[in-house]
Amino acid sequence: MRYWWVNQNQTLKHELAGGYLWSPKRNKNGALNPFYEFMKEVAPGDVIFSFSDTRIPAIGIALSNAYEAPKPMEFGQVGAYWDLIGWRVDVRFVRLKDPIRPVEHIDRLRPYLPTKYSPLQPNGNGLQSVYLTRVGSLLAGQLIDLIGAEARAITQSWSAEDSITSAVLTGQAQWEEHQIEQLKASAASETEKSALVLARRGQGLFRSRVSAVERRCRVTKVDKLEYLRASHTKPWRDASNEERLDGENGFLLTPDVDLLFDRGFISFEDSGKVLVSPVADMAAIERMGINSGMLQNVGAFSAGQRKYLDFHRENIFLEARVIGA
Repeated sequence: MRYWWVNQNQTLKHELAGGYLWSPKRNKNGALNPFYEFMKEVAPGDVIFSFSDTRIPAIGIALSNAYEAPKPMEFGQVGAYWDLIGWRVDVRFVRLKDPIRPVEHIDRLRPYLPTKYSPLQPNGNGLQSVYLTRVGSLLAGQLIDLIGAEARAITQSWSAEDSITSAVLTGQAQWEEHQIEQLKASAASETEKSALVLARRGQGLFRSRVSAVERRCRVTKVDKLEYLRASHTKPWRDASNEERLDGENGFLLTPDVDLLFDRGFISFEDSGKVLVSPVADMAAIERMGINSGMLQNVGAFSAGQRKYLDFHRENIFLEARVIGA
């Protein structure tokens, strides 16, 4: 379990009611933002302190890892901003009956504020530039003590079964269904539409094209096609129609490896080195039969594959590209 602080001055109402956190991937100028990157390192069971209007009005328990999803539509409209894609984490929030104002307790909290990426200024005021940042267990303990029994009950009530909703990935499912509806209404031929829909699940023309490039699972070395899935490197939801059917935009993977790659728990460097996310559960991965020896180097990639892997590392792989707090 880790602890996070989220500033929700503008988004509190919507995120608490909707049960999520959402951030862009980058700043408007295209620069990396550490407080958006931190979204990629939230894990189920993590505790999230909500901060808004100088108070901590709620505590959340993360139900999912981060995943790509459109910006939720706010201000009473139905749907989502389908073309503005960011990071979403599903969260179970509980509003506090007695919110606290950290500024009133800053003398107690100040010794535990992190030196980098702090959620509060030394005088106890919030920082508008911060969206999500990690807080240490000592600071979290002080906050829980100040809030009292209500906070202890929330933080101790999470169980593994609570994270089952993460399998749904609500925002992503809605996004892909929207794309399917757009595809059905497009001017593409029925044959092309069918091929593109099948490619969403790694079937049909896409699978045959990946099979012409890849012969076995890069990680497990299984080479029986009936045991392998054709997995997109640049996901179907992010890809153009041409990319959705490109054989170099995919790998043949056994089901467990496909899950790890699709959800961003593993990726590959251009050299073939396997990257493992800091939020990946290595004990669970080993129980899948994937040992550390398999997660070393899987061999060279073509220029086309490297292009798609660059996208995967930046947009799917769950590791913050900043120095942690």
